[in-house]
Amino acid sequence: MRIHPGPLLRRAWVGCCALAVLWGPGAPATAAPPGPSPEAERLAFTQRYRALQHGGIVRAANSSITCRTQVAAPQPSTSAQPSTSPPTPPSCADARGGRTAVNDDFDMFYVDVDRDPNTYNSSRGEVRLPPGARVSYARLYWGGNLRVGEQKPPKDNGRVLIAEPGGAYKEVLADSVVGHRVMRDADAFQASADVTDLVRSSGSGLYTVAQVNVAMGRSAAGAWGGWTLTVAYENPAEPLRHLAMWDGFDTLSTGSDALLTDGGQRVRLSGAALPERARGTVGLVAYDGDRGSAGDSLTVSTGRGPAVTLGDAANPVDDVLNSTISQQGALVTGRTPAYANTLGYDSDVLELDDEIRRGGDQLAFRLVSQRDAAWVGALFVAVDAKP
Repeated sequence: MRIHPGPLLRRAWVGCCALAVLWGPGAPATAAPPGPSPEAERLAFTQRYRALQHGGIVRAANSSITCRTQVAAPQPSTSAQPSTSPPTPPSCADARGGRTAVNDDFDMFYVDVDRDPNTYNSSRGEVRLPPGARVSYARLYWGGNLRVGEQKPPKDNGRVLIAEPGGAYKEVLADSVVGHRVMRDADAFQASADVTDLVRSSGSGLYTVAQVNVAMGRSAAGAWGGWTLTVAYENPAEPLRHLAMWDGFDTLSTGSDALLTDGGQRVRLSGAALPERARGTVGLVAYDGDRGSAGDSLTVSTGRGPAVTLGDAANPVDDVLNSTISQQGALVTGRTPAYANTLGYDSDVLELDDEIRRGGDQLAFRLVSQRDAAWVGALFVAVDAKP
């Protein structure tokens, strides 16, 4: 873990492609490299954490940028032909409240809730650990678009600030390779770091994350970015579960820009039998998913029967990347701000119930986007195990 107390970071911080993950034994977390973290255009999804224990996974998350003003409405056509101008998007307030809108409809500006003049963006999310839980592992993910109305320097991608409940900011440095790729007018990145010691000592409450390196303004690609803190815990009062986290950095896009031509990125592992009537949850972190753009989906398979498409009240089965921070069908309200439409940032947890009730000898997920030029960064699962 590379968390450093001390001075704040300087204010100048300023188709179809698919993901598939198959369940199996874990691998140790990546060791922290010396010096600044290296970058790569594409990071293959690998298992970051794995445990078989009584417990589960919780997470806190929020976006780092939101709308400020609506783009001026198009002028009426003066030609003899009927106007084909697109409809005027909803106001910024309506978009924040949950109306269908996308980030390139707006001039975007930073979320900043901490009243600290030394930070230019900050937001809060709540970690809710059950009574008796002990933190086993915690990882912070952050990312966004560096090129909008301004261009942010990528040298700051691997740095962020975090404050535990009631605490002061501490600098966090990425402890593994940072994903960073320029594509389709976007300059996208994701970084992450092990923050187990911090969360283990601080426990439940509101965590503040600041200085995520995202750009403001407006462009065709849109401004987007945010953070997610995933926390695996042990609790003897809960069922025996398989717990796992995967991460990487890859685009989900259509056309010739797609990174993958074989239909998906696949990690094949074995040895995770699921009992009949198993239940669990799956979470994902993704960037630049547009609300109202059908064509993206998350499917699950256990090896018994066909794959099943996941969805809930907050995430339609054909638009799972729809700019939400949700938990099993409901928008998460324990965060500041709690905008219903995050305009390009997804951190969702969906329930696994009927989809895995037959049991099986594997657990495979596939995330596909046929319309959105979206980016995927993390996947995490907690599912019942055979005792």
